[in-house]
Amino acid sequence: MKKKLTVVLAIAMMAAGIITGCSEKDRVESNLTKEADNFNVVRQLTVINCLEGDVLFQMTGKMSITADTEDNQLEIIVENDDDTYVKHFVGLSDNVTYVIEDLNLGKNDVEKYKYTLNFNPNMWIPIEVETID
Repeated sequence: MKKKLTVVLAIAMMAAGIITGCSEKDRVESNLTKEADNFNVVRQLTVINCLEGDVLFQMTGKMSITADTEDNQLEIIVENDDDTYVKHFVGLSDNVTYVIEDLNLGKNDVEKYKYTLNFNPNMWIPIEVETID
């Protein structure tokens, strides 16, 4: 009787998986997204000027990132150590793109409430050097 019940349950579970169309890829993608949105994944955001090929800035830390296609921007939320949250906006254009990389690879050796934002100084303070003989 137990064998029949086990076989029936196994068939029912397989049928449920087929009916819902939930693949392993979908489950993994959902789990990774949830972990990142719950500030459990260290990510690095790199914003690139495609015309010049320059990195405008990078942001690294535990953050939730949403692409707002209506406003053509990224909305980035980070959690502080006092249980407050900070929201950053990155405007996108036809010549600006971004890359988001998950850096954890199964490790959590970065402080939960620290993040960095690095600007490329050449993009904001252009300096021309003139040599005079």
